[in-house]
Amino acid sequence: MAEVDRLIGSRLYSEVELINQLSTYIVAGGGKRLRPALALLAARATGYAGRQHVEIAVIVELVHTATLLHDDVVDASRMRRGRETANLIWGNEASVLVGDFLYSRAFQMMVELQNLRVLEILADATNIIAEGEVMQLINCHDPAISEQRYLDTIRFKTAKLFEAAAQLGVVVATGGVRLESALAAYGRHLGTAFQLVDDALDYQAVEAELGKNLGDDLAEGKPTLPLLYAMWHGTPPQTQIIDAAIRGGGRDHLDDITSAIESTGAITYTLRLAKQEAAKAHAALAPVQPSPYLDALKALAEFAASRSF
Repeated sequence: MAEVDRLIGSRLYSEVELINQLSTYIVAGGGKRLRPALALLAARATGYAGRQHVEIAVIVELVHTATLLHDDVVDASRMRRGRETANLIWGNEASVLVGDFLYSRAFQMMVELQNLRVLEILADATNIIAEGEVMQLINCHDPAISEQRYLDTIRFKTAKLFEAAAQLGVVVATGGVRLESALAAYGRHLGTAFQLVDDALDYQAVEAELGKNLGDDLAEGKPTLPLLYAMWHGTPPQTQIIDAAIRGGGRDHLDDITSAIESTGAITYTLRLAKQEAAKAHAALAPVQPSPYLDALKALAEFAASRSF
């Protein structure tokens, strides 16, 4: 991971100073670095002994960082990882354009690897992530979406990059189709669990730990599973308040909605689904030979479903 950080620093360099400032700011903001860690572990767990997995990990993190920059503009976010968002400091235009720079730098690095399978997986992944972003945009302010539509959206928007990161680790290890399929499934379930927990934390975490304002999803009119479940299972007044909140956005009734989420067991339900996804991720690792890297992948699945930040 130290090598990943060093390589990120060198590959972010541009002669355009604003690109250096903004990209360094968001990358230095921390984050869990789960996606690059996943690529590194998947490669080592499937027998890789070279150095290309570090480049794969950096590519994945650059793609992820680009999506964050674009997300914050679309969502008009003001805080990420406990700090002001880049768009709040430098403006929407700079954030979008530097996000484009990070995407294109990632694809430059893919080409340098001279591995068509790597390029294919990441090209498909970035396209699906973009579709997921549009699906989320369509879902906003719509209280009528189904649980399946919600799950499809997070599998496109969030889980796909986890899937690609794990799959790419196997690709550089030339681990074969069976292992590639197994690690892709692991990453997909891991990413789904991660997003389910994220959506639950938006209504129950400590803001200082979460790194953003509680109720951000509600303010943006995002119908996440805790909100939908409370609407489906709440009293008629609770259902009416949540329906109106999704349609209109804002935090005006956050306390009432939080109470509805608690009384209906919406958080418990969401976290139960997350644990089920983590269990599926764990099961997907069955073809992988025992090693400390396999143990770490299993621990990562447990962390994704049980974290509080």
